[in-house]
Amino acid sequence: MNDLLLQPPVAFLIYLGLVWGLSALGGWLAPEKASVNKSSSYASGEAPATRPAVPGYRPFFVVALFFAVVHLGVLVAGTSTLTPMAGIFLTGVMVSLLALILESREAA
Repeated sequence: MNDLLLQPPVAFLIYLGLVWGLSALGGWLAPEKASVNKSSSYASGEAPATRPAVPGYRPFFVVALFFAVVHLGVLVAGTSTLTPMAGIFLTGVMVSLLALILESREAA
């Protein structure tokens, strides 16, 4: 009998009642209708920008690919031995990073 509250169905019903009660309390405390001031953005009294700061996800993907190449390049180079193949790999990583840097400057 002491472990009755620890049984999953009983605990679920208790939590379900608790969530229902909190939801009802929140609905009672909420305003009846939304106002224009509630849904508008606030930026220190200034009007919000009319165009997005960065159009699209292209700059994000260039930066994400840059960091992915850097991290994977360091991981592979750090676990390899000093061989000519590792030098070729590092040269390829440097060329791809240079291409990404030039691409990001072109996109800006």
